[in-house]
Amino acid sequence: MDNVKEIKRVFKVQSEPSNILRLRNSSLKERIEKIKRIENFISNDSNHQIIADALYKDLRKSNEEVITTEITPTLLNIKQVVRNLKQWMKDEHVPTPITMVGMSSYVKYESKGNILMISPWNYPVFLSLYPLIYAIASGNAVIIKPSEISSHTSKVIANMINALYEENEVAVIEGSVLESTELLKLPFNHIHFTGSPKVGKIVMEAASKNLSAVTLELGGKSPVIVDGTGDIKKIAEKIAWGKTLNCGQTCIAPDFVLIQKDQLLDFTKFFKNSVDKFYNTKKDGIENSKDYGRIVDENNFKRVESHLKDAIKKGAKIEYGGELNKKEKFMAPTLLTNITLEMMVMQEEIFGPILPVLTFEKNSEVIELFQKMPSPLAIYIMSSNKKNIKFFMENTVSGGVSINELMMTVVNPNLPFGGINNSGIGKSGGKHSFIDFSNEKGVVKKKFGNMLKLVYPPFNKNIFKYFKTITKI
Repeated sequence: MDNVKEIKRVFKVQSEPSNILRLRNSSLKERIEKIKRIENFISNDSNHQIIADALYKDLRKSNEEVITTEITPTLLNIKQVVRNLKQWMKDEHVPTPITMVGMSSYVKYESKGNILMISPWNYPVFLSLYPLIYAIASGNAVIIKPSEISSHTSKVIANMINALYEENEVAVIEGSVLESTELLKLPFNHIHFTGSPKVGKIVMEAASKNLSAVTLELGGKSPVIVDGTGDIKKIAEKIAWGKTLNCGQTCIAPDFVLIQKDQLLDFTKFFKNSVDKFYNTKKDGIENSKDYGRIVDENNFKRVESHLKDAIKKGAKIEYGGELNKKEKFMAPTLLTNITLEMMVMQEEIFGPILPVLTFEKNSEVIELFQKMPSPLAIYIMSSNKKNIKFFMENTVSGGVSINELMMTVVNPNLPFGGINNSGIGKSGGKHSFIDFSNEKGVVKKKFGNMLKLVYPPFNKNIFKYFKTITKI
């Protein structure tokens, strides 16, 4: 009950009209200064160590992985905002049609107001701070609800935000489902959620009751198409890296592979070799690698384990891996063949280090399969054949596409990142995030003349001739 009262209190403080107006009218200098507080905090060696320790406790992430996937992307986005915010905040003038002679038109970007961010546990630092940076850049007040699953990191985030900001600007609400449910009852102007499609539907339903705008960054089953024309050794290495990063707990991780039938044996061999090269160089077991993570908690371990057991029960073959340690929440990278669509590994996003492999002989078979599944967050095409690449591009739908590389659809801030339908709603990244957290207000301004008098009553019959003429111009 105390948490519910606290949630309502903080929401009221942030939603005060004077507070919203002050933030909306804040200057470029003020916004950049607020954003740079985050940069200074996470760049500090002591703070970095605190963050790294928390991420190790939650996900057993190595410090190198923390730098690569949490700290560096956050700092790069800060630099992107600092470099471009002045231009983004400017009024954007648009052409004026002949019917509006004497007027000018432009788009004014103003803050939406109060924002709720529900962040996930798999990249808890980056996926909390990344949207926050852009929400501040757009002049909003923000409440962050970090995941209770990555509890150690959530506490660090809360401490950081409390140290950097007044609660009327940015606040953190810790807790679990109860707190999320209470937050979703409130009339936020915008809700930014990163997580599963299942929970995304709950968020969207709750948002609809207040007509809150939403950005849903979800996931889905992102496939890798291997058409048999590329270097299979390099392709297998890329896929092994993408699937094992953060123990497979990445929304854009390759979820399954579709490979030309005659390349299956080579792929299997090179996948095994790559995983061993990454995590078993001393031949003392992947479980002892300092670079290999863990499933985040017992519930997620049981979920992924149940997918594996279901696949084996229904005839899947383990080509590599399969080792489990429940106590340590360790799950080895596991390659499965002899896959059918009825298996859970093909029905739900795996979000773990299990990789199902299906084979095909004709490119049309790939399209037929995709048409039976929801559109994914990303599609990966591994090919050196331009005709094949074009065919797969033109006959599939996804949030993004990456050709001959993995995990890159989120990196370039000049590209929109996000899903479509089941894999997400709304786009983020660079100016796309700035716009997402802004109201694009259309403004029309009279400069001279008064052409509208032509349509004042009583109507002149010649007006119809006039309009008929200008519509032909």
